[in-house]
Amino acid sequence: MKWINSFLAKLRNERNYSPHTLKNYSRDLKSLIAYCEQHKITQWSDLDEQFIRSFISQRHRQGLGGSSLQRLLSTLRSFFKYLLIENEVTHNPAKSIQAPKTDRKLPSTLDVDSVARLIEIKGDEVETVRDRAMMELFYSSGLRLSEMTALNVDEGKKSVSGIIRVTGKGDKERELPVGAKACTAMKEWLTRRNELVNEKNKNEQALFLGKQGKRIHNSVTQKRLKYWAKKQGIDMNVYPHMLRHSFASHMLESSSDLRAVQELLGHADISTTQIYTHLDFQHLAKVYDAAHPRAKLVKK
Repeated sequence: MKWINSFLAKLRNERNYSPHTLKNYSRDLKSLIAYCEQHKITQWSDLDEQFIRSFISQRHRQGLGGSSLQRLLSTLRSFFKYLLIENEVTHNPAKSIQAPKTDRKLPSTLDVDSVARLIEIKGDEVETVRDRAMMELFYSSGLRLSEMTALNVDEGKKSVSGIIRVTGKGDKERELPVGAKACTAMKEWLTRRNELVNEKNKNEQALFLGKQGKRIHNSVTQKRLKYWAKKQGIDMNVYPHMLRHSFASHMLESSSDLRAVQELLGHADISTTQIYTHLDFQHLAKVYDAAHPRAKLVKK
């Protein structure tokens, strides 16, 4: 466990991995340790490609799906890369192994009218003003939930000029445009933010605050979005990432510029962004089926 603990500490302290990701890495590596113990292997340097293939096959037989196996292999590659740097092994036995391919589930999105109905909420209560600003910013700039809740007030003040800087996965920063409606909503929130500040938390730097005057939790943001979706009559399980998916899909529909959408979303690999091309095709296919005079079957 010594090397696993030092590996996880490096990811936490130097690469700023989230607790959730670290928990997954830890679970994956503990399952490998258990498999090594079954085969009486005590040295990382004794593991070869065939052993890793056997381990992956066992996890597959135990019911682990394709995406989980891919994550497991990614964990192993990263861990053995770390051991290589530390001269604990001489090769990476997981480097060339591929997990079984699985059909990629298309993300759920809202159409443009549904997004407008969700975001254009009425009311001047401070929580309503805050929620309106958050939803406008989600959709305007395609933010992840963690990127939204991590924003500080200084960055929020800059956003009213039409640009916001966020820190995404892997601690990578990117600048994003902020649309006119989001700028307006942000200005309104910034004038009302202090209503949630109290004497105990007067030095809180978070842009978006909860009732207690502290940085709003991800779970609270999710609950507020579900609340507004129900209140606005949207019959879907709406969650923050759905607004990010909708942003990407609508941008691609309008521009067809995959590289630009990749940059806006902060995807390291364009293949991650390409999933939205499937959504775009589905939209075009529906338009075609509804509009083309020879698209429909002739009824007998």
